[in-house]
Amino acid sequence: MYNEAQTTSSLDYKKVRLKGSPAHLKSLRDISRIRDPNSISKYLQVILILTELISLVASNRPPRFAIDGQSEIVLRLKESPETKVGTLIYTLKGFDPDNDPLTFGKRNSHDSEIIRIENTGGNEAKVFLAKELDRELQDEYAIVLTLTDSQYSDPNYVTQSFLLLVEDINDNVPTFLPYQNAIEIPEGSAPGVLSTLEATDADEGAYGQVVYYLQELDGDNDVFSIATHQGKGILKLERELDYERKSLYQLRVLAIDRANQGPVNTGTAAILVKVKDLEDQPPEFVEVQAVARIAEDAPVGTKVLRVRAIDGDRGINNPIAYALEANDLFDINPHTGIVHTLTKLDREEQSDQVNGAHILRITATELSKSNTQVAPTTVRTEVTVIVSDVNDEIPTFGETVYRCEVNENAQTNTPLNFIDEEVQNVVFDHDEGNNGTFRLFLDPPNDLFEIVPELAVNEANFMLRVKNSKSLDFEQFTEVNFTIFAREIDEPSRWRWVLPVFFLRRNLILNFSFSSAHVQIFIRDQNDNFPEFSQAIYNASVLENSDQGTIITQVQAVDVDSADYGTMGIRYTNLRGGIAHLLHLNPITGVITIRQAGGAAFDREIISRHYLTVEAIDSAGQGNRNTAQIIIDILDVNDNAPTFPQRQYETKLLENQSEFETPLQLEARDADLNGTENSQVTYEIVEGMYRSNFTIDPQSGLLRPVHRFDFEELVERSSRRSDPQAGGSPSIREIDLLVRARDSGIPMLSTVVPVLIYIQDVNDNAPIFQRSFYAKTVPEDLPGGSSVLQVTAIDRDGSSPNNAVVYRIQTGASDKFIINSETGVISVAQGANLDPDLTDSKRSLYTMTVLALDGGLGNSQLMTTCTVNISIQDVNNKAPVLGEMPALKIVENTPVGTMVYHIQASDLDQKAILRYKLNPEHSEGRTEEGALVKSGEYDFLGAFEVDPIEGSLKVVKLLDRERVEHIKLAITVEDLAAAKGRQLAEGFLSIQVLDENDNNPKFRQPFYRQSITENSINGAMIVNVLASDVDKNRTITYALEGNPTYRSLMHLDSQTGEIVVASKIDHEQHQWLNFSVRATDSGIPPRSSLVDVYVTVLDENDNNPYFVGGSKNYTISENATPGTRVATLQAADADSGDFGKITFLMDRISSQGKFTIDADTGVLTVADRLDRESKDSYNLVIEAWDNYQFGFLAGESRNAFKQVFISILDENDNSPEVSLPRSCVLITEYHELHERVASIAGKDADDPSTPNGRLDFAITQGNKEGMFELRQLDPWNAQIFASKSLRNRFGNYSLTITTRDLGLPTNIVHSTLDICVSDFNDHAPVFVRPLHNTTVRIPENATVGTLILQAYASDADMGQNALVRYRLKPDPLGSYKMFEVNANTGELYLKEPLNRERQKIHEIRIEAYDQGLPTSLSSDLDLTIYVRNVNDYEPQFIVNEIAVNFTEHSDPGAERIKLPDTVDKDQLDLDDPNESPSQVCYFIVSGNEEGYFRLDPETHILTVERELDREVVANFTLYVRATERCANESLSGGGKRRRMGIEINNRLGGFLHNQQQQGYDRFKHSRQLREVSSREEYDQEDGEADGELVSYENYEGSQEVGSPPSFQHDPEADSTIVKVKVRVLDINDNPPRFRSKIFTGGITTNADFGLKFMRVEATDADEGQNGKIGYYQVGDIRQTLSEGLENVRKAPFLLDSETGEVQLNFDPQKGMKGYFDFMVLANDTLGMRDVAHVFIYLLREDQKVRFVFRLQPDELRSRVDTFRDTLGNITESIVNIDEIKVHENKDGSVDKTKTDLYMHLVEREDNSIYEVSEVLKLIDSHIESLDGLFKDLNVLDTQPAEAHLLTAGPARGPLFVWLVFTNLFLATLLVVTLALCASQRNGYRRQLRAAKVNIFRGHSSMSLQHTQEPATRVPNTNKHSVHGSNPIWLKGYENEWFKAEEGSTGGPDSLDDNFLAVVATQDMHETLKGTAKLFNNSNDLNRHFNLYNQIDKLTNNAQILARKLETTEL
Repeated sequence: MYNEAQTTSSLDYKKVRLKGSPAHLKSLRDISRIRDPNSISKYLQVILILTELISLVASNRPPRFAIDGQSEIVLRLKESPETKVGTLIYTLKGFDPDNDPLTFGKRNSHDSEIIRIENTGGNEAKVFLAKELDRELQDEYAIVLTLTDSQYSDPNYVTQSFLLLVEDINDNVPTFLPYQNAIEIPEGSAPGVLSTLEATDADEGAYGQVVYYLQELDGDNDVFSIATHQGKGILKLERELDYERKSLYQLRVLAIDRANQGPVNTGTAAILVKVKDLEDQPPEFVEVQAVARIAEDAPVGTKVLRVRAIDGDRGINNPIAYALEANDLFDINPHTGIVHTLTKLDREEQSDQVNGAHILRITATELSKSNTQVAPTTVRTEVTVIVSDVNDEIPTFGETVYRCEVNENAQTNTPLNFIDEEVQNVVFDHDEGNNGTFRLFLDPPNDLFEIVPELAVNEANFMLRVKNSKSLDFEQFTEVNFTIFAREIDEPSRWRWVLPVFFLRRNLILNFSFSSAHVQIFIRDQNDNFPEFSQAIYNASVLENSDQGTIITQVQAVDVDSADYGTMGIRYTNLRGGIAHLLHLNPITGVITIRQAGGAAFDREIISRHYLTVEAIDSAGQGNRNTAQIIIDILDVNDNAPTFPQRQYETKLLENQSEFETPLQLEARDADLNGTENSQVTYEIVEGMYRSNFTIDPQSGLLRPVHRFDFEELVERSSRRSDPQAGGSPSIREIDLLVRARDSGIPMLSTVVPVLIYIQDVNDNAPIFQRSFYAKTVPEDLPGGSSVLQVTAIDRDGSSPNNAVVYRIQTGASDKFIINSETGVISVAQGANLDPDLTDSKRSLYTMTVLALDGGLGNSQLMTTCTVNISIQDVNNKAPVLGEMPALKIVENTPVGTMVYHIQASDLDQKAILRYKLNPEHSEGRTEEGALVKSGEYDFLGAFEVDPIEGSLKVVKLLDRERVEHIKLAITVEDLAAAKGRQLAEGFLSIQVLDENDNNPKFRQPFYRQSITENSINGAMIVNVLASDVDKNRTITYALEGNPTYRSLMHLDSQTGEIVVASKIDHEQHQWLNFSVRATDSGIPPRSSLVDVYVTVLDENDNNPYFVGGSKNYTISENATPGTRVATLQAADADSGDFGKITFLMDRISSQGKFTIDADTGVLTVADRLDRESKDSYNLVIEAWDNYQFGFLAGESRNAFKQVFISILDENDNSPEVSLPRSCVLITEYHELHERVASIAGKDADDPSTPNGRLDFAITQGNKEGMFELRQLDPWNAQIFASKSLRNRFGNYSLTITTRDLGLPTNIVHSTLDICVSDFNDHAPVFVRPLHNTTVRIPENATVGTLILQAYASDADMGQNALVRYRLKPDPLGSYKMFEVNANTGELYLKEPLNRERQKIHEIRIEAYDQGLPTSLSSDLDLTIYVRNVNDYEPQFIVNEIAVNFTEHSDPGAERIKLPDTVDKDQLDLDDPNESPSQVCYFIVSGNEEGYFRLDPETHILTVERELDREVVANFTLYVRATERCANESLSGGGKRRRMGIEINNRLGGFLHNQQQQGYDRFKHSRQLREVSSREEYDQEDGEADGELVSYENYEGSQEVGSPPSFQHDPEADSTIVKVKVRVLDINDNPPRFRSKIFTGGITTNADFGLKFMRVEATDADEGQNGKIGYYQVGDIRQTLSEGLENVRKAPFLLDSETGEVQLNFDPQKGMKGYFDFMVLANDTLGMRDVAHVFIYLLREDQKVRFVFRLQPDELRSRVDTFRDTLGNITESIVNIDEIKVHENKDGSVDKTKTDLYMHLVEREDNSIYEVSEVLKLIDSHIESLDGLFKDLNVLDTQPAEAHLLTAGPARGPLFVWLVFTNLFLATLLVVTLALCASQRNGYRRQLRAAKVNIFRGHSSMSLQHTQEPATRVPNTNKHSVHGSNPIWLKGYENEWFKAEEGSTGGPDSLDDNFLAVVATQDMHETLKGTAKLFNNSNDLNRHFNLYNQIDKLTNNAQILARKLETTEL
């Protein structure tokens, strides 16, 4: 590094010449000619001295500044405090060719004081800032630097120019120049400029540019604005000021510099704006009492209220004068504003007031003192004065006497009908409030009637109605009289004074505050009493088998009503119940007799009691009804013998017990009547060998033994039957008894039943050991499972399991010994070790207690104990044991001979000889990284040696840790004295070799070379040097070495070796950096190494461009054309080349596309058309970029910004805009002249400060008569006023307003202003129709929304004043809520449903009011709405459902049932002459589509039309509708049905009267009203029928004659429809029928006794007792082809008489064969019967076939009959189902999606059971026929139910076993060979046959004769399903559904699944022949299926063979 510098210096100064003259040289040449040696030596000395002197003078060369060829040092610094004093700002560098020390300095000047130079030694000096920099004081400093070398004799001195430029920072706050801080503005002043402010900022550039903003302290920021123009703030007024709104504004002006980065400085200025008040506001009322009250008797002059007004201009406050418009009652003081009365007041006077309210109009006029008033001087307000009422009137009735009538039992709230015509049922009192409020009450008080309303105000229509309907009874009274009183509620004193007189004389009222009226009420009688039976329940009895005509009972009823309503009109009918059709009821006398005798109805054993109901109806069977219940008991006759519920009884008796295990109580039942001798049963034992040993209670039937039995002494009978519960055990012996049950009737009847008693043995003998003590000695190494000894015990009980003995070790075994529970052999437990050394106490003797237990259960089990001692003999068999060895640590280079560890081993044997050695095979060594060290690379085992006897381990060779660090030595110790074999023990010793520092660090590279960019930030990575050390001391520290200057620029991390930038690196000072790095490890002593590093410094663009010249403002006209030059900008950059090239850019947002700048020259021009009105100034941001072309996109360009302000000069290019009211300005004909008509506002987009933006207004057209004038307020606003009175000049006027600006040229616009002078409202509306007090009749069923009438009123005013609206006024009864009126048309509609029972008359008032201004006028119309009665309730059933019974096969019409009547809530209207009752008709609307029933519409009698059969249809559901709309009009009573509509009668109180009085009243109760939807339909239809009236009657006009009504909704929810549930009673007319004539079943030879394995089932179509079936065995049970059944003497099967289940009654045994058959009988209670044949087969378990279905078990059970019958029919065999259960997989898991079906097949001809192979062959031969069945039921697999292992009986030696397996192997080989041959032969024949066919078919067939049946492969039944049987070109059947589910694939299939259609007959015959041959060659594998299964189990390779035997698994 230093050599290069010296070389450069020598090159720079190689032209320096030596100093001297030619004479000197010549003297030297002369001296050279001297030949004398001495002289020559002297001369040479002189020459040498001269040469030395010359060299001294010539070598002092001048130093130079290292500035890289630049002529001047330029340094830019930001002003303080950004750059602080004392900051290092520059480093001076220089060099001297002579390597003399250099000294840097400066020439003293004013500028040189700003820096301080500090020489650091060498060739550098640091320059520090000595004073603060302030650009505003001085922006540059020129300093001369000096550089001097240190040559004392001739020092060299050089200078260098140093220029310090100070850059600006934003450190100055804008400062406002003096300004006007208070401004006063008159209110209403036009918007404009108020003031100009200017603030200055000493900073430059954007830091010195100021922008102005405005803040209003109260938030009114839209009133004032400020704009920045040429550095000044123009304060403007934006809108007019209003003194009344706000009189003072506090403004704050902000001056903010345009700093684009860093902090922003702000200066503030406060301005106070005062608003000057003008007379522009009218007066305003501040105190107005809106409502005041005064009594009507107040004296004249009484103060009513006071108003107060003030001047609207608060700053002027003129006085106010008050005035009151013309009024005769009140006046006002003009100065104080007090209103007082002028005359006497009267509230009842209706003129000029409404309800005592007077509206007063008060004016307030401002008395102005000047002529500048521009606002109206007068304002108006209205107040309301209410004249309070004084009580001066009394309540008054419209009539003195009222006569009414009402039906008895009328419902609560029923209004009373007034009899007289034109009744005034009104009471009125015109006083106000409480004075006009009165209470209505009745005298004397009663709970029968009430009056509503009880409280009324002013006027009310009252109504009398029923209060308590229960007390309103015609039978108690027929007439009621009382008085109605109306009393004011505000007269308590007068009331108290009149009380004595009132009670003395009821008809005299002395006090004038009351009025009264007499009321006379007549009660009308109704049929309101029901017939009452003499008994609620009639109890009767009759003997069974009674004859026809026998009288059962008589019913009687009475009715307190008279005539036909009473007892005389009662008719008995509707006898209902189970035997009603067998009885006769006299309708007059009520006598009930038997009509039809015999049958089950009169059999007490079938039905002992009957329940009937009977009805009594008054009014000759048409009125009210009541019911009574009749209970008929059938008396008993002894005709039934006792019967036992079981065919036999069984019980169990334990030995030595006195009672049965379960008490046995026999019970016989007698169907005769309980509690009589006919049903009294007694019991006795009549037969049995041991009957004397038992006794039975004759009454209860409790059977008990007389004494205890001894099982061993009991005689065992030759015929023994096993108890089912005991499982056939010989421990049970049987005793047979026969018990008889008889009744006590005459004649006596009896029944016998067998009783079986099982005597069971009891465990009563304990086991006995042969010896009580056993002993044995065994060696300690005796293996587990070895037998030690055997103990033996016997039990003297006689039966199993009581005499079975088991053995158990009770104590002492210590898990070392076990005992065989059956043989008593004690052996060593598996895994047990008897070595005493392995036990805690070294146990060598075991004493055990052994138990012998018999087979007793629970507490009955007996036991005996014995003692067994076992001694353990020691054996030398223990291997030595090495103790746990620690982990050792050895330092490498440990001296040879050092002992490392002493190995010790132990041996439990007494005489052990131990020897130690190293095992090289198990030893290993690893390096530090864990790599395994091979012995060939480094022999680490040779470094150790172990003493074989002592076990000491020593080092015999030096260790190297770098070769091996971890050593695991395998140490083996052997016991040489072992008795059996070698006894070895091995352990491992871990050794860690510790490190020593013996290696130097090593760098990864020999040297490092890197580059870095100048000005890199501190911390930037330069290079990372890394070194490593193979020693453990790997912690390496790094250090820099070399030039200190370079080292100060960098920082080295001593831990990581990262070298980063520590100080700014300038390429101009250092082009490269060379230094060294030392790496030192952490060892002791430490070791180190050195490496060189070379760093190159790269250059970058680090100087910003700058603009030349300050900010400037420019102006340009708005009509300047594009391309017009605005200015030229200049910028420079201190950099050179591309880094110094300037490119100009402009901010698009600031220019908005209006200006552009040339990128190279900086010329600013106009780019687009300018518009001052859109924007009047632009603040352009200009950017200057260096290196833009190459560095902008890469981010390597630097820039500077400058703002240019351009103002746009205005041109008059915009027309004025005028704002006028869009609609017609509405004023009245009384409009005041000083009141403004309209305002005109104009604006011009041009500059308002110039004439271009100022406007002038004028009226140019439409004002010929001069009625209006225009007053201009300012250049932008004007107002229109009326110039003369407008009275009687109402109409529309259009004025043309011309607006022009004052600019040049002038712009003119024309606008139209419409003024509408309206009429004043001074006429109230007048009703034209209908007339006042009109009565409107409306039916009560009128629907909501019905139009009642249309009111019309006219108004004499015009326009809005003549616009009439309508509304309803509230009334006391709230009738107005029931109606609504259309506000526009006056149409009156019904709003709420009417209820005539609640209110019959509604009085409403319609108000017509206009829309006049300022006050609306109105008038009223009174109407009376009379609600007419209509039939609004349908007849309704009081029940939802009716149940009736008809007997099957009875004659049509023989049974008649009358349906119950309906109720109707309608009542006859006495006021309506057309009221009449209606006929109710019944129709069947649903459920009788087959025509089984007929219902008479008039009599309501239901009969049977067709013969019924319960077995065909057992129940019917009929829907019956009750309606008054009968098809025939004669059914309605002979007269026309009344129709009702709206009738309008102009007579007050006009009512309808009865023309025909009838006392007919239907029923009072119902469940619901008619459906509204039906009502609307009826209304529409009747409306079409009656054109003159709108009808609301309920008709179905289009209904055909005789057709019943239909319903569209749910009949269950319609109370006019009742559900009639008809039950067809059963008779026994069907015999039982067996499900099949032949029942087959099978049992295996291992079935249990008592098993119920099958069921015979019969069905009877009858129900109840008629359908009860009993099952009986008929004849003997035959045995056929039987073997081994000789000992079965009893019936082998029992048949359950109730369920038909067949129970096994013997114990099947292996070897039994054959089948059983017998006949079964099924009969019902009437004796009808049916017979069937039962076949039961004995079979083996291996004869069952298992079918696997993909069905749930329940699904399979529901379809198993179809499967069995179809399979049996196709295979022509008998199919017996044995069991159905969930599928179990081969691994034992359960698959719930599959079901296993077990079955066996029987040959029909000889009844032999097919073997499994034969079944599979049979199914395979019928595969085509069974395909559809198997596919439909998803048959997955067929296989044998069980495959047993081949057994050969007792063991016969190894030779026999070898021979058996040899034969099996040879047989298997032979079978496989034959199968392969047959398969190949069949394959060739199949290919040949397939080649003969012509056309493929889509499906295989069931057979060749049925080609349309589909067939698919069935698992394990296809004879071609073995591997390789399917031709490769044929696609096998695949069930895609199962394939997708289980992922299985289709396999090969036979040609049976791919039959081909044959066209020619010859080909068909050939195909038949080929198929027949294929069928004959059945699957050879199926013949040996059992054999394969045996081989499969023996070889434990089930899956291999299974794949060959089964088809594709689905």
